[in-house]
Amino acid sequence: MEKRIINPWKWQEERSYVQAVEVKNVESTLYISGQAAIYPDGRSSNEDIKSQTILALSNLEQVISEAGYQPSGIARLTIYTTATAEFWPHFHVLQDWIAKHDVKPAISMLEVKSLFETLKIEFEATVVK
Repeated sequence: MEKRIINPWKWQEERSYVQAVEVKNVESTLYISGQAAIYPDGRSSNEDIKSQTILALSNLEQVISEAGYQPSGIARLTIYTTATAEFWPHFHVLQDWIAKHDVKPAISMLEVKSLFETLKIEFEATVVK
């Protein structure tokens, strides 16, 4: 698999994403449904958005791993949140996770009216290898 990053500018590098990712010679593609702060027993977290972000990223990583992929293969990451203003002070949690796994994704973030039950954040990804 070949990944080519397209960044006409440099400013997005501080925000831990890229403008576009071209992927060639893909062996396979994994489409991951939204991963949120849901515990292994199926209970939704009612904790703050920082705690929910950590758990949601852990769940995303687990799905990627169990499918036989690597987080570095994430080409597209969509973030859904019910509280953008609450998320910004904890954006570094996502940035640290991205840096740890050498992820260079195209990212979109949307604020939505609600998510399932008490959830505040959800990550949807497309992963390639």
